[in-house]
Amino acid sequence: MLDPESLTLVAITDGAQRGTGDIVQRALACVRGGATMVQLRLKDADARTQVEVARALVAALPPGVPVIVNDRADLAIASGAAGVHVGPEDLPVAAVRRILGPDRIVGLSVGNDAEALEASGADYVGIGPVYATASKGDAGDAIGVGELARLAGLCVRPAVGVGGIDASNAEAVIAAGARGVAVIRALFSASDPEAAARSLRSAIGR
Repeated sequence: MLDPESLTLVAITDGAQRGTGDIVQRALACVRGGATMVQLRLKDADARTQVEVARALVAALPPGVPVIVNDRADLAIASGAAGVHVGPEDLPVAAVRRILGPDRIVGLSVGNDAEALEASGADYVGIGPVYATASKGDAGDAIGVGELARLAGLCVRPAVGVGGIDASNAEAVIAAGARGVAVIRALFSASDPEAAARSLRSAIGR
């Protein structure tokens, strides 16, 4: 089950060609700095590698920090992860829920009104890209904090802002109505992920 506090600062792995150990160490550094959830996003990795890394994260991270697998409900089950985050082109939320059952976490990416209407079956929504981002090639155009606020109002689930977020703009995302922020580049590409996470938590204000 989702603890809303877990949405405060979601660290998303950057998909770079890192070994399992490096991903785990960077995730641990993010958690020491204040990350409250880790989403495994390895778009170019095969299923076996994703399960291997997810299992390593589940084993290494504190029990109160959920590990969420990107896109694949089957890999979430195989790895013992806390849940899955899906996008509009993945399985519908209702189908994912049937696969995972009531106790695992389901997150959904939302970028427009039609996608917001699908949110009722999810535990939380990721809305964005709030700002321009190069971390996801298919992210689309930035929607801005005004559109974030509007979409968050349409969704019936807690919202996390995602896309181009760092310590300089996280406060504005929270002020727009997001429960938390999800961050790739500003954490996993940082020379000091722990310090970067600490700066983000300070900007978030909790």
